[in-house]
Amino acid sequence: MIQTDFTKLLNLEYPIIGAPMFLVSNEDMVVEISESGAIGAFPALNYRPIENYKKALQTIRSRTKKPICVNIIVNKSNTRQNDDLKMALDAGVNLFITSLGNPKTVIEEAHKNGAKVFCDVTNLDHALKVEDLGADGVIAVGAGAGGHAGPISPVVLIPWLKTKLKIPVIAAGGVTNGATFAAMLALGASGVSIGTRFITSKEAKVESGYKQAILNSTPEDIVLTTKLSGTPANVIATEFIKKQGTDLPWIVEKLKNHKLTKKYVTPLIHLSGMKALEKAANTPTWKTVWGAGQGVGLINEIKSCREIVNEIVEDYQKIKKNLP
Repeated sequence: MIQTDFTKLLNLEYPIIGAPMFLVSNEDMVVEISESGAIGAFPALNYRPIENYKKALQTIRSRTKKPICVNIIVNKSNTRQNDDLKMALDAGVNLFITSLGNPKTVIEEAHKNGAKVFCDVTNLDHALKVEDLGADGVIAVGAGAGGHAGPISPVVLIPWLKTKLKIPVIAAGGVTNGATFAAMLALGASGVSIGTRFITSKEAKVESGYKQAILNSTPEDIVLTTKLSGTPANVIATEFIKKQGTDLPWIVEKLKNHKLTKKYVTPLIHLSGMKALEKAANTPTWKTVWGAGQGVGLINEIKSCREIVNEIVEDYQKIKKNLP
């Protein structure tokens, strides 16, 4: 066991979250990661219509009694968030990760059920706000993370947040093996959130070209784009991405930032980005939009989720023992 304040909070063996990945995380991944001693997570919006989400929760709960986690988008574009929260609480979800908005309602309702809430943050200002709202911890999303990513190196972000916050900090971005796991714990993280490594798991049911692209990519093949959702996100630089560019058209950018139009334009950008990701993740298409982090350069083979967790933990133990 690797004990931190995060593992004690949720009764885990290892301070590892299988990150909730849009269109990638599924029942098998959540169950296998949780059963391995870490905690598996998935975005509620991976299951549509909402009846499928309810079935997924029931399926996962029937297969594991270990702690599980659900990610809820808490901005106004997600009209399902209250129903998603209620169903998850009814199913006994232990941990919630909130993204892209105000987590106040999730925190209040989760705490009534004894569940914990960690919030995605990319800077100190947002981290302090969610701490004041009662969040149990933060997911510090640094530069190089797959999908939505912050601008600050995790080497700086983690210890910086640790000096300012009283709640646990989970490191996200670039963690793929025992060495990167050990580095984040050394920086003061209470745990890590791992995404890209699990895309190349046997349980991930993504298009085969997606997995192969991760195995073939280097950190230099990852680019930051605002075209998907208006928020900076890391993706693999496929030919389609190179052709369409990584910046929003100037008129869309202007409308997104204008106080009178941003509440209408931002949800439309999110919707368009979700549709592009969905098509590329599940079927071969020339419009290849594949989210991934800079850790791709450290991923060389496809393994099961349990094998990935075990390998990371074993490598961590060896590295810890052999440090000078």
